[in-house]
Amino acid sequence: MFHKAIIFSLGMLTLAGCNAQKKTKTPDSTSGTTANTSGPKSSVQKEGVIYLNQGENKFLKEYEMNVTFKGVSEDSRCPEGVNCIWAGVAVAQIEVMGTYTRPVVLLLASSDNAGRNYYMSEEFNGYTISLKEITPFPKSEGGVKALEGKYKVALTIKKADGAANPNPTRK
Repeated sequence: MFHKAIIFSLGMLTLAGCNAQKKTKTPDSTSGTTANTSGPKSSVQKEGVIYLNQGENKFLKEYEMNVTFKGVSEDSRCPEGVNCIWAGVAVAQIEVMGTYTRPVVLLLASSDNAGRNYYMSEEFNGYTISLKEITPFPKSEGGVKALEGKYKVALTIKKADGAANPNPTRK
């Protein structure tokens, strides 16, 4: 009888623990989804800016494309609090895929420099995708390695104007 009471008690504690985990996980995942979905969607409609965290993926219904911020392939920006000769550049890897197209990785830089093949905007599927901002900025003590996984980008997507692109061979 004593064994049955112990086993029953352990079973109840286990179920209570599972229920407590569900209660704590559900609001975080729901509010995170709501915040990520409603915040950027409202900013897309109002300002035309889409915000993505590193590794985040969004399907943009109004553009019929899926956008994923894969990561940062280069960040040579001058760290805060340091005097540099060159301001540097950060290059974000943005994977885009239209409803009927294969995925394409665009390399969008924080500044234009055609000599180094850095472009802030690229064309894809009739739209011009531009990098407006990449944060956070490197710090002198941690450097770029401390920022891995913490990057965020701000993108704009506009209908491409065929006459505006002087180099039709670019994506």
